[in-house]
Amino acid sequence: MADNNTIARPYAQAVFETASDSGELSAWSEALAVGAALLESGEVAAYLANPSLSDAQRLDFLTGLFAKADGGVLSGNHAKGSNFLKLLLENGRVAVLPEIAGHFEALKAQIENTVDVTVTSATPVSEDKLVQITRALETRLGRDVRIATEVDPTLIGGAVIKAGDVVIDGSMRARLDGLANALIN
Repeated sequence: MADNNTIARPYAQAVFETASDSGELSAWSEALAVGAALLESGEVAAYLANPSLSDAQRLDFLTGLFAKADGGVLSGNHAKGSNFLKLLLENGRVAVLPEIAGHFEALKAQIENTVDVTVTSATPVSEDKLVQITRALETRLGRDVRIATEVDPTLIGGAVIKAGDVVIDGSMRARLDGLANALIN
């Protein structure tokens, strides 16, 4: 069986082109994020896999969920959104909606010349330090940076910065692990 990311890429590309052509990148981005959240646990996909349901019933169920969750273009009132859901249902691909959303966001970030960055630190990072990190990353990556923070006390000190495929591990835990490896070898 193919990897979900392999399956999701062409769907994400098609949705991205549709959204880009119609000037609805933000609307599709928000709707796909809602879809990813709804399908993340697997319970919705498991329900939709019930063989006693028709495609029309599955579509009604999905659009109803999207309408309640403020799913925008996927809530049944948007022709292209409904067609997208129908296509996913017909091909048995609803479960890969979280991966489709991820690939869509990567394409959107590329066009917008942005990158999402996560700074994980042992203690909360001050606003001044976040500004410094943001400026340094924008200079290094040549892109606008959208930064999010997380706290992980197991890092002991320092921080781990993840920006796309780039990981900068300046944590004390990584340094101690490196020291331990050097002593063992």
